[in-house]
Amino acid sequence: MDYIIIVLLIIVIVLCIISITKNINEANITERLGKLELNVIKEISSFKDTFSKSITDDFNKLNDKIEARLNRIDEKVNERIDQNFEKTNKTFNSVLERLTKIDEAQKKIDNLSNDIVSLQSVLTDKKSRGIFGEVNLSHIMSNVFGEKNDSIYQLQFTLPNKYIVDCILFAPKPLGMIGIDSKFPLENYRMMVDKSKSAQERSEYEKKFKMDVKKHVDAISEKYIISGYTSNQAIMFLPAEAIFAEINAYHQDLIEYSYKKRVWITSPTTLISTLTVIQIIIKNMERDKYTSIIHNELNKLGVEFSRYKDRWDKLSRSIQTVNSDIENIHITTEKITKRFDAINSVDVDTIKKIDNK
Repeated sequence: MDYIIIVLLIIVIVLCIISITKNINEANITERLGKLELNVIKEISSFKDTFSKSITDDFNKLNDKIEARLNRIDEKVNERIDQNFEKTNKTFNSVLERLTKIDEAQKKIDNLSNDIVSLQSVLTDKKSRGIFGEVNLSHIMSNVFGEKNDSIYQLQFTLPNKYIVDCILFAPKPLGMIGIDSKFPLENYRMMVDKSKSAQERSEYEKKFKMDVKKHVDAISEKYIISGYTSNQAIMFLPAEAIFAEINAYHQDLIEYSYKKRVWITSPTTLISTLTVIQIIIKNMERDKYTSIIHNELNKLGVEFSRYKDRWDKLSRSIQTVNSDIENIHITTEKITKRFDAINSVDVDTIKKIDNK
């Protein structure tokens, strides 16, 4: 019984000690936790203040940098805007000038279109086309040989067979008189090159065009080539370069046909070239015509120059003789002068010296 009581007392004492120890530990822990909490709060507050200050400083620095960059960007943007505005203004002014020029060109094109329409209306008539070709031919002849140069060419010349050729060219022999007649086969040519026509229609107009050209070649060959009077060849003048180019590029059979008929087909450009060559030949022949005369005159001039040389040699010898005589006279004059001086001074020695010379 006593043993049990003692055990119970020991247990009670142990429990009391544990309880007291626990209370003490809890009090210490609470106190320490309180202190730790205060320290943590202080550290957090200090960190918060430091962090807030650092963030504020960094933010201010970043804000300053951003403002500086924005200012630089704004300056560059303004500069670029000014430059682009200046370029745009120049481009706009240039566009306005070009639009003005385009407007003027458009007006000229409109006027030219009206002129072309009126020219087409004129050229639809055969008689008007004939006058047009004759005027062009007259203009070319006057430009190459001069106006009204009847010794080289004549317009509307009447041949012995009573036909009147548009122009007769008095070329040097062996060419002789060459007839030049203007022809303008336009109607069927225009239909032939019209892209709106069908291939079959264009082929039919091509045949008609060839017939027109051959008809003109035949007429020139029969009317303006007269054996024993004119040259055995003539020139057909086409006042349109396009028709001439068409014939030479795509209708070689027409060229060969004209060659057989001794008729040469020309355009304004090729006619000018041909006439220029003939003009050079005429000038060379005129120069050769006077070559013998110039040669005779040079021979006569050589004879006269030979006579001049002989006479000059004689004159030179005479001059040399006269010069020698003048020197002798000069010596005699000096002797006479010295003798007079010696006589005046009664210098006998000087007189003797003079006599000894």
